[in-house]
Amino acid sequence: MATLADVAELVRAPAALSVPGDVIAGAAAAGALGPRTPALAGASVLLYWAGMAANDWSDRRLDAVERPERPIPSGRISPAAAVGLAAGLTAAGVGLATAVGGRRAAALAVPLAASIWGYDLLAKNTAAGPAVMAACRGLDVLLGASGGRWARALPAAATVAAHTWTVTALSRREVSGADTTLPKRTLAGTVVVAASAAVAVPRARRVAAERAGGTDRAGAVDGVGGHATRSAGIATVLPAVLAGWYAARYGAAQAEVVRDPSAGRVRAAVGAGITGLPALQGALTARGGAGLLGLAVAAAAPLGRRLARKVSPT
Repeated sequence: MATLADVAELVRAPAALSVPGDVIAGAAAAGALGPRTPALAGASVLLYWAGMAANDWSDRRLDAVERPERPIPSGRISPAAAVGLAAGLTAAGVGLATAVGGRRAAALAVPLAASIWGYDLLAKNTAAGPAVMAACRGLDVLLGASGGRWARALPAAATVAAHTWTVTALSRREVSGADTTLPKRTLAGTVVVAASAAVAVPRARRVAAERAGGTDRAGAVDGVGGHATRSAGIATVLPAVLAGWYAARYGAAQAEVVRDPSAGRVRAAVGAGITGLPALQGALTARGGAGLLGLAVAAAAPLGRRLARKVSPT
């Protein structure tokens, strides 16, 4: 009988810390942060876990050769139980998103679920694999934006999608190792991703100022102009700080792959990309005007690294 630890390994439970930040970053960008944001983040986690279970079910024969220690090939979880869990988590995730977000959330949760299953069953081992996985993460960001002006979240969605492309491209070489061309390309992509997240948009500065106490056209009301100015300054600096943290952690791991493109180094870089994503999401959340929330999202990065030592995120 499968234990809770077996199920946690199957769904890569610690890696789910990288998921709620998608929804939060999207909601911040769209001006949709509110009481239903945590529930949408929960739906996102359920869909992520569903994708992990479906992934291992799809890969069960390959894992029997390359990773016999995984839950399904080792016999700790049966294939039927794995695919049943994946289906149940998918239904729960779509159902929760629909219940709290209505038709607008369902319009994103359904194609997100379809993209996840499409990746696992069809696209993963094709040239389209990284693009499909990137689309999954982009849709996840837009799910958080479903209660607001979702078009405003498109830049954040594109940034997270680009990061996901780099991680997915590297993950395809976790067993065989890579040539140096691949990590050089993904490292260049990481630099672009970090730079795009580091730039605070004018709206973020305005939102920060308004949250500090309100501003008129001259920039101050009721004597709070100094506070508003400081908050706007934080809104400008914090995204750059968090984006730099993300780039330093993930970039260093990829630089090691350039130096030594062995399978072990590639797996370490993939792990760094997964556990380092909250720092990027935090930068995007702060860029949306929610600085303290961005810091909270980014705090999941070191926690994810600690948990990854017990349960592999890859």
